[in-house]
Amino acid sequence: MDLSPQDLGHRIAASTVWKILRDEGRDPTPKRTGPSWSEFIASQAKAMIATDFFTVDTVTLRRYWVVFFIELESRRVHLAGITTNPDGPWTVQAARNLLHDWTHRTRFAIRDRGDQYTRSFDAVFAAIGADVIGAPPGAPRANAFAERWVRSVRHELLDQTLIWNQRQLRRLLNEYTAHYNSHRPHQGINQRAPDDTEPAELIELGRPVTRTPVCGGLINQYHHAA
Repeated sequence: MDLSPQDLGHRIAASTVWKILRDEGRDPTPKRTGPSWSEFIASQAKAMIATDFFTVDTVTLRRYWVVFFIELESRRVHLAGITTNPDGPWTVQAARNLLHDWTHRTRFAIRDRGDQYTRSFDAVFAAIGADVIGAPPGAPRANAFAERWVRSVRHELLDQTLIWNQRQLRRLLNEYTAHYNSHRPHQGINQRAPDDTEPAELIELGRPVTRTPVCGGLINQYHHAA
């Protein structure tokens, strides 16, 4: 018969258990079972990408699905395709197209558990030595980098205009992605754009500035005049 300390008339405080564990060189859980999700992401960001879908409805009530990939360390976004039927084979081909000329070292790829992501999709990344990690169901924060980009593209572009067809949608998304990667500052990377190789340049008072409209004038880019 197994007896607990309470059965023997003794009470042990939780702090006593923690002290015994520390004396034995063991941290209390969850530290003993490994790093947290945020710690894992931070330590592996250089070799990690994430993918997700978002939908866009046109004025003719047609729905398009957009799949994209984002490099976690640099925040660089890659549009991978637009379709009205995001099934498994189409998503696999989108991943193949992305990785055809891929030179970025990739160790992990994060995706959700949607039906579009099949075993064949995972095999595409396994072929380059990457492990695919499925985010837990109902946990959007597990794919926070991708979710944050979706919020940005909706707030800064898609919520500000009407979409008529796939051709217009593709043009606007290509322009926005180019703006996002080459010009838009990101707080998480010290106000630099993903494609920047130099620190962010401060705007000097009194120095002429030029304005360049993109996405049909919905967004403006500002540069020092030459």
